[in-house]
Amino acid sequence: MTEPDHHAVNKALWDELVPIHVASDFYDVPGFKAGNQTLRDFELDEVGDVNGRSLVHLQCHFGLDTLSWARQGAEVTGLDFSGKAVEAARAVAEAAGLPARFVTSDVYDAAAALGETYDIVYTGLGALCWLPDLDRWADVVASLLRPGGFLYLAEFHPFADTLDDAEGRTVVLDYFLDGPRIWDEPETGSYADPDTPVQNSRSVEFVHGLGEVVSALTGAGLRIEFLHEHDYTLWQRFAVLERHGTVYRLPEGHPRLPLMYSIRATKPSP
Repeated sequence: MTEPDHHAVNKALWDELVPIHVASDFYDVPGFKAGNQTLRDFELDEVGDVNGRSLVHLQCHFGLDTLSWARQGAEVTGLDFSGKAVEAARAVAEAAGLPARFVTSDVYDAAAALGETYDIVYTGLGALCWLPDLDRWADVVASLLRPGGFLYLAEFHPFADTLDDAEGRTVVLDYFLDGPRIWDEPETGSYADPDTPVQNSRSVEFVHGLGEVVSALTGAGLRIEFLHEHDYTLWQRFAVLERHGTVYRLPEGHPRLPLMYSIRATKPSP
């Protein structure tokens, strides 16, 4: 499958998901408009104070995380390849009274589409799997950062994606997959609303191990400040996961596994 093919397939899916997600309890848009925010505690701790700092959120979907950074005082821009998502993000921003700029663009064209640089590039939580070329992505990130600025990436751990859905004990998928992984599950809805099947059920994803992510960022000239692995996730990744507050953990007695990770990487000053 060529790059234009996977781009078109995935865009059709995400365009269809926008109204489903906006209406879902999972995203709770009414609660957000009333003053809630969607950022996780570890993200707030690891990013730190953003008040008055410029932040761009790549692959922002319909912008709730982007606008949550605005609630923290950042001057925010969101970018997504789905025009429907960008339209929804602008509507939420207006309803919530939050200043934000939203731009429709493929992430690889972000530098030209945005035309400026930022203190912080924020991305993650199911974003990298849609990108075929991480070296190119890292170069885009570096081009968007001002000297001294940093990327903050929070993502689902690629090792967890190799394990069986029920117990999370057996490796069933290739960690070092060469090429795209194509899914087509017409009876399955979105993670945000499993009971609403989608017509554009086909999707194309790409596997990126931790070594590939780190090597891409350092290859683009960024300096890794930390790489943290977390033994919890944000959704029912495996049937055995137990909810603890806002996160899901493996039950007592199950071997602890890395379920998420986070990276902060800085663009050195001259």
